[in-house]
Amino acid sequence: MALPRNLTRAEFCRGLTGIAISALCGAANADVQPLKLIIPAAKGGINDLAGQLVARHFGRFLPGSPHAYAVNDERGGVALVNRFAQQGGGDAIEIAILQRAVAQLAIQGDSTTHFDPLKRTWLGSLSSFANDAYVLIVASRHPAKTVWDLAPPAPPALIGGDAPGSTNLTFALIGRDALKLNIEVKNGFAGAAGMFFAMMDGDLDGQVIGLNSLMANQPQLWKSRDVRPLLQFGRRSRHPLLPDVPLASEYTHDRDALALVAFTEAPLAMALPFVAPAGLAPQRAMMLQRAFSEMVRNRDFLADAKKVNLDITPVSGAAVRSIIAAMAATPKDLIARYNAITNG
Repeated sequence: MALPRNLTRAEFCRGLTGIAISALCGAANADVQPLKLIIPAAKGGINDLAGQLVARHFGRFLPGSPHAYAVNDERGGVALVNRFAQQGGGDAIEIAILQRAVAQLAIQGDSTTHFDPLKRTWLGSLSSFANDAYVLIVASRHPAKTVWDLAPPAPPALIGGDAPGSTNLTFALIGRDALKLNIEVKNGFAGAAGMFFAMMDGDLDGQVIGLNSLMANQPQLWKSRDVRPLLQFGRRSRHPLLPDVPLASEYTHDRDALALVAFTEAPLAMALPFVAPAGLAPQRAMMLQRAFSEMVRNRDFLADAKKVNLDITPVSGAAVRSIIAAMAATPKDLIARYNAITNG
């Protein structure tokens, strides 16, 4: 057979070898079941962003490199984990990202949860919240210069919140009822943007918001100091950008209040958790956890995360389980008080 012009015999043979290998790999991959990644949230939010990112990369770290694809299911994370809890073992062909508070809801005794979060197969989390903070902020016109200016009998600050169960509302309620800040809470807002409009119009004094979200979505307000951070949640040490703003755990020495703050903050340490169905063989569970751990350290994965402005501070599956175990060890009377505050 005549060789193509400008092609040596060695190059031609290498090409044939590559074609043969590709054909073999293609045949092998054809027998590998695709992996579904379920996102129990609408498109566009941070859970969707994180789920789509993992779907683009996770298959590369599993045997056979199965194709992974993402599906949005807006019925919510509780319904999904309830189903995962009932699903049989075998080879997992589904995994999911969950809202960070889903495991905590089961520990709270929420009537809609029918699973034990300590018996789930946790793959890990993309975020430990290490580079962020939830901050109580007020508009610069408000007289409070520090959080101690919100101690009674100071004039109250009207703080906004989303729907019941939202992180910003929960921290506002904990600030009012556990830390005894002189704040009033108005819920029912549809996200931080609506609360910022209300703040600028004088209808709200402030809100609780993620620092990274504040700087990314309201850069002008942040740079011009039209908002004033008063208190930090979700951190063990003060954020480098907020060295003069105390932690919630620094504001009080009351043991019950500190325990309520710790229980409220706990889900942030596993902010973007991924889970697989119940009943997996131990070897299969370990393989999924190992693949997740390799993925979050991969250079291409991290570069892709940077493109979509997702900060990766990974948490292992074992560490996620430890966080949940610590929440589950919370005294029942304290959980009952937490439920009364956040559901009241």
